[in-house]
Amino acid sequence: MTTEHADGRPEAEGTPSPAGEGAARAARQPDETDDLGRLSPEELRERVREARAEAQRNWQQFLHSAADLENYKKLAIRDRQDAVERTRRQVLGVALGILDNLERALAFGTGHHDGASKALVDGLRMAHRQMLDQLAAIGVRPIESVGKPFDPRLHEAVGIAPPQGRGQAPGTIVAEVLRGYRLNDEVLRPAKVTVASERENGAREG
Repeated sequence: MTTEHADGRPEAEGTPSPAGEGAARAARQPDETDDLGRLSPEELRERVREARAEAQRNWQQFLHSAADLENYKKLAIRDRQDAVERTRRQVLGVALGILDNLERALAFGTGHHDGASKALVDGLRMAHRQMLDQLAAIGVRPIESVGKPFDPRLHEAVGIAPPQGRGQAPGTIVAEVLRGYRLNDEVLRPAKVTVASERENGAREG
């Protein structure tokens, strides 16, 4: 025997409807509540202990993962800052090399007094001043050396010389071979200097 749908199509007798199939599947699924209801009190306590232990393990794994992520972020930031600092020092080292060459050219050209040489020296002096101003704007400043006591944190001794006069203490810087520079509070390049020796040339030990 058949029935008809609303659109006139025949439907075989006994064919289950979709709603009926869903109800049948739900009926076939095990009821977890019924399973728990069949457990003894000791078994229920064991289930609770297992659930708590698993929750604790999951929480510890989460904490470890969060800590690893935070450490990775800090390491990435530190690596990026170190790379930026290295690059900045390299660029500043190149700039200081150019500045050194300008100073050598100025020292050589200062003794020439003809018109062309004077114009060239004036141009070099202007470029030298501009470079010093630009470097000072980003925290690069020369290290004072001549007449100062030798400081191994700021100076590199490349020679010794007799004291210039009786009032000059041993260890005083008497000449600057290569100017040093600071970058803010750090030494960017130590000054290469000549230091006064312990006694004058010709002095003899008693």
